[in-house]
Amino acid sequence: MGSFLFRRMSKGLLTIIVSVTITFFILRLMPADPVSILIDPKMGPEVQAQMIKRFGLDKSLPEQYFMFLKGLIHGDLGLSFKNQQPVIDVLMQKLPWTLLLLFVVVILSLAIGIPIGVYAARKQGKFADKLINFLVTLGISVFVPFLAFGFLYIFAYFLKLFPTGGAYTPPPKQGIAYYIDVARHSVLPSLTLFCSNVASIVLYMRNSMIDVLGEDYIRTAYAKGLNEPLVIKHHALKNALIPTVTVTGLMMGTMVGGAVMTETIFAWPGVGRLIYDSVSAMDYPVLQGAFLILAVSVVFMNIITDLIIAWLDPRIKLGG
Repeated sequence: MGSFLFRRMSKGLLTIIVSVTITFFILRLMPADPVSILIDPKMGPEVQAQMIKRFGLDKSLPEQYFMFLKGLIHGDLGLSFKNQQPVIDVLMQKLPWTLLLLFVVVILSLAIGIPIGVYAARKQGKFADKLINFLVTLGISVFVPFLAFGFLYIFAYFLKLFPTGGAYTPPPKQGIAYYIDVARHSVLPSLTLFCSNVASIVLYMRNSMIDVLGEDYIRTAYAKGLNEPLVIKHHALKNALIPTVTVTGLMMGTMVGGAVMTETIFAWPGVGRLIYDSVSAMDYPVLQGAFLILAVSVVFMNIITDLIIAWLDPRIKLGG
């Protein structure tokens, strides 16, 4: 176990460094000039020079890169160009909102997608299976912004069941009323991400369960007189879950990508919305910090996924 974690964390660290490096240089290849964001024409030449020096924009690209790495080692992600606050403070204000959204979506997707996938596999070729496959194909194919605008029109504008955007109604309420208000605001963005991700879980679970149900040891279990629920619960489910768990870990990156569009459409104050606003403002330090958090999250989820798979299948040796 220790050897496995060391190897995975070493590879994860290398992945994060490569991701951050690519992000750093790609952002600076953009044709726009961040100096124009920082400099007010009313500033005098000395004030402008001090402002540029403060953010390190007077240095060459390699010097800026090594300054960034040096700050990263000490937990300093620099200052935001837009609001001149520490990037880490800006990210910590937004991260809990994105984590809340992703946590709800992942839990609901697994809790609903796995049973539906198992049910579709049991009804293979029948009407229920064909209907589920149709809905799954629709869910995978639908464009996230189209889905988001559709939910906004139907549930917020036409039926007026939920708010049109934001995370809460200002000014914020107190006590339990605040949490109820946040829950109401989170329904539509969560539903949008849920629909686009639960379909993949259903599909993988169905196909995996069909493969497992065709194995010899499953036929042996039926030959021993076990009924179908017992066979699925005690013999088929753990093995069928392995591809589903794997794809769920990989889907985290896709979910974050979908969260950028979803949070922007619903004005949800998370990291996705922050990325969109930072691109518009050419706020390099915030973008670097946001992509760093995303890279760390994906690496962490992949490690957790490997541990869960090893638990599901004892034949997998973590140290091997």
